[in-house]
Amino acid sequence: MTDPIATPERLLVSERNAASAAYSPLYQQIKSLLLQSLDRGEWKPGEAIPSEFDLAARYQVSQGTVRKAIDELAADNLLIRRQGKGTFVSTHHEAKVRYRFLRLTPDDGHQPATSSVILGCSRIKAPADIANLLGLRTADVVVNVRRVLSFDGMPTILDDIWLPGSAFKGVTAESVAANKRPMYAWFESGFGVSMVRADESIRAVAASAEAAEHLGVAEGTPLLQVERVAYTYGDRPMEVRRGLYITDRFHYRNLLN
Repeated sequence: MTDPIATPERLLVSERNAASAAYSPLYQQIKSLLLQSLDRGEWKPGEAIPSEFDLAARYQVSQGTVRKAIDELAADNLLIRRQGKGTFVSTHHEAKVRYRFLRLTPDDGHQPATSSVILGCSRIKAPADIANLLGLRTADVVVNVRRVLSFDGMPTILDDIWLPGSAFKGVTAESVAANKRPMYAWFESGFGVSMVRADESIRAVAASAEAAEHLGVAEGTPLLQVERVAYTYGDRPMEVRRGLYITDRFHYRNLLN
């Protein structure tokens, strides 16, 4: 099958990106169309997407073009290939995806048991810096969750989590405490928000008196400060997370391609 000059769905991409579509490889345009379908919820997390043959027929392109688009989405952990079963939408309920944004790794390689204590949960008007990171107005409501994450019973991370109030109306101190799933899995199944990528910045800081109390260390202890902005489909920011990490038994590990 040869790739056509235009199809209705390809024209949709061109109309939205007239300046760049002419220079965009066809597989990238198919990737964009697949992302639009994921964003619309056409295929839910954990569900199989149509076969490469069916997608090729749908978009009137070659299977090779579809395969290349899917390969990139799989490399981005948005899709997961399963030998002999097909291709599925990634879900934070799967072990492979569950902790892909948590880069803190035990020095001894032992995978610790995790638990958390909720310090507070409130709905407030967005502080200016949080509003800017989430693409909100300062008059908009955000949810702020504070928690201590422990590994093998030892406090290790002090988290400050900020969420758009309109997308997370059911988040309360009680619901956060009652949730036993990884937080991103809860966001996915409870609120229909899938975190698909994140940007992080890190720096070394000294523990404040408050942070030291929550983490059980001396004031002034060196900590790793990690600020993460997590995005859903369409590159929409849906979470700001500021964490203070104890690294005496852990290190921050990242894979660079």
